[in-house]
Amino acid sequence: MKTKIAENIKFYRKQMGLTQEELAEKLFGKKSLISNYENGYSTPDVVTLCRLAKIFDVTLDELVEWNEET
Repeated sequence: MKTKIAENIKFYRKQMGLTQEELAEKLFGKKSLISNYENGYSTPDVVTLCRLAKIFDVTLDELVEWNEET
């Protein structure tokens, strides 16, 4: 099941012009890890989410689309 987090990771990665492999290198992981995130097979842990937010230069809230009203 694809989540909003999965969609956002793919969106921000493409917006930065990064391949899955390039993003994986920035996270010290494998391309398959990014693929799994983007396809909703796994969800990044909170530390990885923070790293992704920093790489994408967005807030954690923007990455996960957290809104207290929802």
